[in-house]
Amino acid sequence: MRNSEKVNIAVIGGTGFEKLFKSAKSLRVKTPYGTAPVLFIGTVDDRKVAFLPRHGLNHSVPPHRINYRANLHALHKLGVEQIMSTNAVGAINRDFQSGDVVVPHDLIDFTKTRPTTFYDKAPVTHIDMSQPYCPEIRKLLIQTARGKGLQVRDKAVLVCTEGPRYETPAEIEMFRRLGSDIVGMTGCPEAVLARELEMCYATICYVSNMAAGMQQRLSALEVSKVSKKILPVIQEVLIGTVKGLPLKRERDCPCSSALRDARFQ
Repeated sequence: MRNSEKVNIAVIGGTGFEKLFKSAKSLRVKTPYGTAPVLFIGTVDDRKVAFLPRHGLNHSVPPHRINYRANLHALHKLGVEQIMSTNAVGAINRDFQSGDVVVPHDLIDFTKTRPTTFYDKAPVTHIDMSQPYCPEIRKLLIQTARGKGLQVRDKAVLVCTEGPRYETPAEIEMFRRLGSDIVGMTGCPEAVLARELEMCYATICYVSNMAAGMQQRLSALEVSKVSKKILPVIQEVLIGTVKGLPLKRERDCPCSSALRDARFQ
């Protein structure tokens, strides 16, 4: 990898964000897990930023078929240490509403078929997920969003399901009883894989619909309409957060030392 291609900050999300970069260039990165989708390298205030569209450029890859390991490994290969992601979610918590901005603090993984680790072989590795999201990036996302006048829900549990179908009312009721506030299909294993590579990772979510059983029916069209309205605001928050991140990670957060004491000797 040429030094000119190394970047420290990345954004993972839907299509469209790459258009906000100055003179963004596309890049394909091969990994041991396959080739990642087209990445875009651009600048925000002279800071190099990589954008990875997790569903592909035309939103053609369903959530259960995304190659999460290739995606995260490609960013790591570029030199990325700090990642922000975006997720469209459904509201489980009855106090939440469509259009709400949420920065979750914890997660529950209900996926079924996705490879969830880079460590299938020795050394046996058990990373600590007591704080699944980087507290420093979370703090900055919340501050930036509030600085733009947004009402941000800064404490929420995100449950990730397999998809691509929406959940049943009974499943949503189960998740509610487990303490979940929002539900989505792409939060895991993304957060876990980032931690295994000692990359800082946090997400900013937007409620695109009320979960099953809380409205008459769910549709992808509804999600798309809400997304088009809220994404420009989310993009502003991401850009503001990029500007506030340190160019060189020097903090002692749980992400940067995730492999310390994680392996059996």
